[in-house]
Amino acid sequence: MLILSQNDVRALLDLDQLVEAVAAATADLSAGRASMLPRGAALVADRHAMLATMPAYLPSCKALTAKVVSQFPDNRDRPAHQGIICCFDPNTGTPRAVMDADYVTAVRTAAGSALATRLLARADAKVVAVIGTGVQARSHVVALARHPGVRLLRIAGRDQAKAEAVAAQLAADGLPVEPVPNIRAAVESADIVCTTTHAAEPVIARRWLKPGAHINSVGYNRGGRGEVDNATIADSLVVVESRNAALAPPPSGAIELQNAIAEGVISADHVHAELGELVAGDTQGRTDDVQLTLYKSVGVAVQDAAAAALILAAAERAGVGVRVEM
Repeated sequence: MLILSQNDVRALLDLDQLVEAVAAATADLSAGRASMLPRGAALVADRHAMLATMPAYLPSCKALTAKVVSQFPDNRDRPAHQGIICCFDPNTGTPRAVMDADYVTAVRTAAGSALATRLLARADAKVVAVIGTGVQARSHVVALARHPGVRLLRIAGRDQAKAEAVAAQLAADGLPVEPVPNIRAAVESADIVCTTTHAAEPVIARRWLKPGAHINSVGYNRGGRGEVDNATIADSLVVVESRNAALAPPPSGAIELQNAIAEGVISADHVHAELGELVAGDTQGRTDDVQLTLYKSVGVAVQDAAAAALILAAAERAGVGVRVEM
């Protein structure tokens, strides 16, 4: 069996190929060609934490995988998300590889947002606001900086010092990024807004959004109200990876959508489309330049499977990794 470290995974995964792989995987999911369960988890109540499992079979890339990932949001001396992806031979069920999942989770989530931005944002979108200062904020800056037409990325968070530090690190890598003193100022200036927080209460407000703005919301919280307010949800064309996953109860679903439905703000039918339906051209996305669009991501296992297939193929070509006998 092959063991691939985080450094291996970083070196092997091509971010542009990943966006296309995520597009194909979501199309397969929506068309019923992939097999996937909603996220299941064992809860660690005294740490507000969980250990989640995310299995998937993606025949188009011969991927049979299971991600096991912990989410410990109170961590301060290590990442909040840590995990592994186990890869199996789809013909025999034999374990083939184990790889680090931390980097995969970060970049496949951002790849989903990059894809949603390509499908839903206005063609003339130039300014991106990234709300948050963690791993997903960084991965979204990198991913959205590659989007055609984007000229400036602005970072804001509840901790201004952290926002400044993240912006400085990314700017040192040559990315067009700057810190903004507060979240409202960042959102009001943006054509594309990415919310990447664990917030239990909304971090953006409908009245701050420019006409025609596109929002990528990838933050996850099992309780509270989540990072996007009801008014934004109600006024937006809403797209998800999977209706079954997004509308499922915790630990799978999107708390923002569940609350809005429970409070009568929207019905389940307000979810306009799955990402894969837009990829396949089965459903139309944006209809005009003033429409708000919202991609609410909960993370789905076929994205991990698609990324793992790319990594494993690249590792086998390059002879990278450590082989062990189990």
